[in-house]
Amino acid sequence: MHKITFLMENWYLVVALMAVTGMVGVFIGRFLKMPTAAQREKVKEWLLWAVTQAEAELGSGTGKLKLRQTYDLFVQRFPAVAMAVSFDTFSMWVDEALEEMRKMLKENKAVNEIVKG
Repeated sequence: MHKITFLMENWYLVVALMAVTGMVGVFIGRFLKMPTAAQREKVKEWLLWAVTQAEAELGSGTGKLKLRQTYDLFVQRFPAVAMAVSFDTFSMWVDEALEEMRKMLKENKAVNEIVKG
């Protein structure tokens, strides 16, 4: 009888404990779904293609549009990874891919012609 009375008088503690448990469960689930090294490399290789396509389609000076287009394609192509990766992390990966693309544009005339038209 005392247990029921205690629970009724302290129902907010039970709700708070359930909420905290739920949040911990969500964080553990997100951690377990995080991409492996192989998945990250696959995404980064694909991102090089995606940023090159965005550059060819939208041209220079359209950074936010290219980032948005690339992110939308990323969510379609890798939905599970997109759920586990923050937008800031994705943006950092895009910056790395852009550096690689710029390097390719300087070193490879064929790629430069494809992108610059």
